[in-house]
Amino acid sequence: MNDKKFYVKDSGIHGKGLFACCDIEKDETIGIIKFNPTDEDGPYVLWVEDQGILVECDLKFINHHPQPNACYCEDLNVVALRDIKKDEEITHDYGDDWIEI
Repeated sequence: MNDKKFYVKDSGIHGKGLFACCDIEKDETIGIIKFNPTDEDGPYVLWVEDQGILVECDLKFINHHPQPNACYCEDLNVVALRDIKKDEEITHDYGDDWIEI
């Protein structure tokens, strides 16, 4: 059984994006980030308390949006902030310091 809740395709926001393959309810876990630690910044690197996290799974395709529908948690789970409809792009607010690479 495939319980994956997302897929990757071209995004209208930027490059590739992550999209819901089913309806996802508010507070539902979308996925858990698979990563390797890094000291260098770059695409797909998240910073948690001065530690670089190089995301090495499809969750790296979550694009920035100032009104996000998902968030990264400290335990590296990605959780829905509101109900997300099937085929809707999953987004996160990377904050004011976010720049497109």
